Amino acid sequence: MLETASSLFYRHGVRSVGVDLVVLEAGVAKTSLYRHFRTKDDLIAAFLEREDADFWGGWDRVAARHTDDPMAELEAHLDWIGERVARPNYRGCPQLNVAAEFPQTDHPARKVAAAHKREFRRRLRGIAERLGASRPDELAGQLSLLINGAFVSAQVLGPGEATPLLKATARALIAASKTA
Repeated sequence: MLETASSLFYRHGVRSVGVDLVVLEAGVAKTSLYRHFRTKDDLIAAFLEREDADFWGGWDRVAARHTDDPMAELEAHLDWIGERVARPNYRGCPQLNVAAEFPQTDHPARKVAAAHKREFRRRLRGIAERLGASRPDELAGQLSLLINGAFVSAQVLGPGEATPLLKATARALIAASKTA
């Protein structure tokens, strides 16, 4: 059920996918869905938690290969993020998509999305500190804005454009962070 819901939510948006479509596509009874997920909101939150785990799994694999070189780590993250946004079926960051669909800050899915983005910025701050940025919080915010911009711009970027843009802009931000 979660696999089916995740696919539908990502392709069509969570507001446009009803529970009836999820149970139809999953081939289960509605009571089965509600036995596992109390509400559609809980199902949406589970979808984001699953996406969150997948994203951090990729991040952690990259980070583990570059523990002693923060610039190599950042560039490797930008490589896989650039590859991710270049996929033909890429429809943006699921957390950003859901946050845009649910402006209420107390919505369960919005809370998962916000937590993901806080963790994203925290991890970028760690890289910024290791890079010797004079204001690591500021650099982390700038890198977060850059990467999130790639996530939302993916559908209008040309083939292969994201990675070089991400890397060149990140290098410029890092250089500026050391002189400020």
